[in-house]
Amino acid sequence: MNETVFPKDASVVVIGGGILGCSTLYHLAQSGIRDAILLERSQLTSGTTWHSAAQVRALRSSKNLTELIRYSFSFFDELEKETGQATGWMQTGSLSIATNQERWTHILRQQSLAKLFGVRAQSISVEEARERWPLMNEKDVIGAVWSPDDGRVSPSDLCAALVKGAKSRGARIFEETPVTGILTENQKIRGVITEKGEIRCDAVALCSGLWSRELASKAGVQIPVWPCEHFYLLTGEVEGIKGHIPTLSDHDSHLYLRDESGGLLVGCFEPMGKSIDPAKLGKDFAFQLLQEDWEHFEPMMLNAIHRVPALEHAEVKKLLNGPESFTVDGSFLLGESAETKGFFLGCGMNSVGVATGSGAGMALAHCIIHGRTPMDLPEADPKRFPDEMCSIQVLSERVPEVLGKHYEITFPGRQWKTSRGLRESPLASLWKQHHAHFGQFYGWERPLYFGAHGEPELTFNRPEWFEAVGKEVLQAHNQAALFDQSTLGKIRVEGKDCESFLQRVCTNRMNRSPGSVIYTPLLNETGTFETDLVALRLSDECFLIFVGTSSVKRDLAWFQRQLLPGEQVFSAM
Repeated sequence: MNETVFPKDASVVVIGGGILGCSTLYHLAQSGIRDAILLERSQLTSGTTWHSAAQVRALRSSKNLTELIRYSFSFFDELEKETGQATGWMQTGSLSIATNQERWTHILRQQSLAKLFGVRAQSISVEEARERWPLMNEKDVIGAVWSPDDGRVSPSDLCAALVKGAKSRGARIFEETPVTGILTENQKIRGVITEKGEIRCDAVALCSGLWSRELASKAGVQIPVWPCEHFYLLTGEVEGIKGHIPTLSDHDSHLYLRDESGGLLVGCFEPMGKSIDPAKLGKDFAFQLLQEDWEHFEPMMLNAIHRVPALEHAEVKKLLNGPESFTVDGSFLLGESAETKGFFLGCGMNSVGVATGSGAGMALAHCIIHGRTPMDLPEADPKRFPDEMCSIQVLSERVPEVLGKHYEITFPGRQWKTSRGLRESPLASLWKQHHAHFGQFYGWERPLYFGAHGEPELTFNRPEWFEAVGKEVLQAHNQAALFDQSTLGKIRVEGKDCESFLQRVCTNRMNRSPGSVIYTPLLNETGTFETDLVALRLSDECFLIFVGTSSVKRDLAWFQRQLLPGEQVFSAM
């Protein structure tokens, strides 16, 4: 097709030419959407993708997130065969080390999780770890786990292969085409506005990385995506580096290390990151980096020299500092927005964009075509955040902590420390008087237990709050207890068709008299479980629905999208 002629319409418009945008376009075209279009404000890969360290580690926090990564392993080879374009995929393996007992427990738990998810991982001796990574100082290492499936890829080559495969199926790409507006009608996508003209479409996939929050707002959608400065160091040749070696993960030191052109690449997720306002990057920010910050990186450099003494005398070629997008909970956004039908999000990748991009693009394309992702991905659902978590103040406070927690031990009960107190129950002051320890859920502060004196120690062993919770359980079991349910999500469904509407989407019988309380599951069009709720019938034409605290935005959007033409039902929170 002639890409010099700017199109007037398309089935789907993908915004952003990084790894996720290119992958989404490829998978749309592969699935038969031959008129899909990708719009890139500058040039392909010019945002974050081009400077990615491009580590690909299989294990993630859930089975389905892990499956997205594992999809890439076979996809890289298939894509190369199909297009003849190399992706730079190398399965070098990775080595995770522990320098204290808690980290060792964590790594062994990760090993067990890997086996459950079908990912190869095995604990090895310190001596064997040193054999796999001879430059490592192993004196304080107490154990290691070897993951042979992990590796790395070339982000620019991978995008080139995706683009070649997409174009061969009819997809078109327009570079130097900034999107300046999103067209909507009745909360549905109708097209996009660019500097070259309008394109009418029924679906938009927003994969624009650093600029996603600004563009989403043009569609009436709020998202909690914000950039941090992100660092890695490149050295000249280092004696002892021969060929390709595994990635060394020293998370106690906040580091990962690997070979790069005969030298070393030293990357980090420091304990507290540095947020950056995307507005300060400028409209022409493309294939650019941020200023080096040696004062900020120095503690990481000292850690790296301790782990690899050869670094002390290595030539420093560059301290690379590039912006990377993070979300307020450390997991990316993938799926349709709650506010605008047909507006799909693939952004906020939290530094795993290249690793996850192939699988995430496949899942996003599937969601656009079929209305749902190919597997359950609640941890990536864009509808999991309240509006309160999307403000600049909250984002600039939280995302540096999110970056810092990337390599922290995932103890049970771990809570965020920043951006707290956003939403409180009317009884919050009473709970505080009784020494409540709070956890944050959908922005709400909810008591986890009472009798707290300071922050509890995080541990894999019996926690210090065990006795306090035990007393509460016995009190509720043997006598009585008051539970604060005020943070439950609430949806008001009213109108002359409210009963017939709820009867159609709920499995229980909803034609009960006013004053009735009804528990019911809801099934989707595939016959599988969508959610459950408790309905209080207030009158003949009004139900008050109670849903899970964190699912209220998702459930409300689902209700609204089940309405039939002409059905007179009003639903609101």
